[in-house]
Amino acid sequence: MKMVAVTSCPSGVAHTYLSAESLAVAAKKNGIEIKVETQGSIGIENELTAEEIVAADIVILTNAVAIKNEERFKGKPIVRVSVGDCIKKGDAIMRNIKKKLEK
Repeated sequence: MKMVAVTSCPSGVAHTYLSAESLAVAAKKNGIEIKVETQGSIGIENELTAEEIVAADIVILTNAVAIKNEERFKGKPIVRVSVGDCIKKGDAIMRNIKKKLEK
């Protein structure tokens, strides 16, 4: 299973990177391949390629502000999660997504 994600928060500092780390750790724990793009105060880092987006089974958007270039994900299943939930409940989020995709 492959996922891509974009994290962003109003200040683009701590929560952006904490949510990205939480997703990466939870994905690894659940045997899910993931690439996380961050849209922080210094701009877009670890930018997703068109190929990575096409190959993804699902997109996770963890944002408290608008995601830049969100149109890239048109036609893909999208799960929207608050930054706070992502940080605190990353493992539960991954398990729930994995269950839904395996059905």
